[in-house]
Amino acid sequence: MKIIITGATGLVGEGVLMVCLENPEITEVLTISRKPSGRQHNKLKELIVNDFSEIKNKGSQLSRYDACFFCAGVSSVGETEESFTKKTYDFVISFAETLSQTNPAMTFIYVSGNRTDSTEQGKVMWARVKGRTENALLKLPFKAVYNFRPGFMKPMKGQKNVRFIYRIFDALSPVWYLCIPNWICRMEEVGLAMIHCTSRGYNKTVLEVKDIKASAL
Repeated sequence: MKIIITGATGLVGEGVLMVCLENPEITEVLTISRKPSGRQHNKLKELIVNDFSEIKNKGSQLSRYDACFFCAGVSSVGETEESFTKKTYDFVISFAETLSQTNPAMTFIYVSGNRTDSTEQGKVMWARVKGRTENALLKLPFKAVYNFRPGFMKPMKGQKNVRFIYRIFDALSPVWYLCIPNWICRMEEVGLAMIHCTSRGYNKTVLEVKDIKASAL
C-alpha cells in the first residue's frame, strides 16, 4: 500500500511514519508538511508546501495513494472557539475535500482525541470542534473514513518530536497501563491500527483506545 501522512514532524505523525516505514505492507509513504521530517528512507517521499491548499495542484501525484493518515493538529490552549475552528475544522475539512475529489477510492484516517464530542453540543470547546470535524469527514465520498481517539500514547523508541510532558508520561507508563488501561495505547498500536483499517477495514468508524488496540492485532 502507498500512504500519505500529515503531521510527520509532530508526536503522532512521527510515530505513525516510523511504523509505516518498518511495515512490509507499506511500499511508499508521502509526507505532506511545511518542513522536512528529518528522516531518510527508501520508501519515503516528501512534499513540502507553504500552505496545505497547494495540494489542489498535485492531483495526479496524490491519486496514486491508498490512504491518508491525517496526524496534523494543534493544541486548543489559548485558542478561542473561532480560532480553533479555523485551525482544526476548516484546515482538516478543506484538505480532506480536496483529497476526496482527487481520489475517492482512498481511505482517510483522522487523529481526533479521547473524549471528542460527537453531539457537537457539549461544554468542552475543543471536543465540540473535533466532533464537528469527525462528523463532517464521515460525509465525504471516500472509500472509508475512520476517526481515531487514542488518548495518551507511549512514544516509540527513537522518536525525536516528544514533548517534555510525554517524556515524563513515558517514564511512568507501566503504572499508567495498570491504572488507566482504556486511556493509553502505544504508538505502534496506533500506526498498525491505521494500516489494518486500510487493508482490512473495521466495524466502527470511530475508534476509541480499546478499538485501536483490537485493530492493531
